[in-house]
Amino acid sequence: MFALKDSFIKPLRRFNSSSAAAEFFNRNPRNLERMRIGRKPDGYHLEKPGRKFWHKLEVKGSNRTITAQVVHYINGPVVEAKTSEWALRKQLYSMVDTCAYMNLGRVLAQRCLECGISEMYCDLKPQDGSKIEKFLKEFENGGINLFELDVYKNPQPWDQFRPEKPWEVIEE
Repeated sequence: MFALKDSFIKPLRRFNSSSAAAEFFNRNPRNLERMRIGRKPDGYHLEKPGRKFWHKLEVKGSNRTITAQVVHYINGPVVEAKTSEWALRKQLYSMVDTCAYMNLGRVLAQRCLECGISEMYCDLKPQDGSKIEKFLKEFENGGINLFELDVYKNPQPWDQFRPEKPWEVIEE
């Protein structure tokens, strides 16, 4: 029979406050973007859609399915939701009707919030009463802002207006 040896059991280490590191290194690569001090790509000034964003919302529809994804400017798709996913497809009557667009907006908004993405660039210009308009409305109701704030620029000593620093929290 199998016998458990004592060498496989490792004792638990107890951490006290004196052994904590004096410095903390944040290894989150998106941290500078969240604090609005990271570099935002400008692209070329002649490009029509432009590339001045950190995250961008893309919605692609076909005859059978709808795909919505959030694209990072370097790493590509970060969050994605499709109506062809089994969990969504099972709940929908049709995978391309207005109800499918609305539910896809809710699901993608929830996934974005779970991943820590709360604002993104959207260049979609919907018509009144269209499916894309209803998708964007549900997406915004889910807690996502469809615009990104500008990069924080350090004010010069001679500047009259000094904006609030995005990384400082002022309690009232």
